[in-house]
Amino acid sequence: MKILNLFYSMTSNTKIVAERISKDIESLGHSLDLMQLTTKDLSLDLLNYDMFFIGSGVYEWLPGKPMQEVFAKWRKHYVEQGAILPSSPRLTGKKAVIYCTYGGAHTGINEAIPAVKYMGQLFDHLGIEIIGEWYFVGEYHPERLKPFSSNGRLGNIEGRPNENDLNEVSERVKGILQAL
Repeated sequence: MKILNLFYSMTSNTKIVAERISKDIESLGHSLDLMQLTTKDLSLDLLNYDMFFIGSGVYEWLPGKPMQEVFAKWRKHYVEQGAILPSSPRLTGKKAVIYCTYGGAHTGINEAIPAVKYMGQLFDHLGIEIIGEWYFVGEYHPERLKPFSSNGRLGNIEGRPNENDLNEVSERVKGILQAL
């Protein structure tokens, strides 16, 4: 199975999760491309992959701006290529997990749900089955936002994602890949 793990991380929280996902994928013997999104000019044919892990931090309820920009570019490309069709027929054997890291200081996980749904829509429109939507807590960066890590709705989230969070990541990755 050819797998893409594409992520955007402004603060390193999502990078930590993405690296654990990749470690677990490789330990199961799958072909993996790990890519950190740094530009909207990423040239990549998504349809060359069988499985996707796509992640971003959450910034004002959405994925990071570079992720939004590359998704807009891909959406336009796949519409022009005729790959996005009415009723979004499923592509056999292609699946995706969409994940994020979030702080949720104000309303908890509700701040993260729109970001994951946003990223998932491109894959759903391409006919790729979304088999997981994962949300992992991550502390706030930079220093001026640190008070949100201890005073928000989620309680004290300093140091997260932590080893317990990463063990959960591992269990999810292994569970999904072993079930396919």
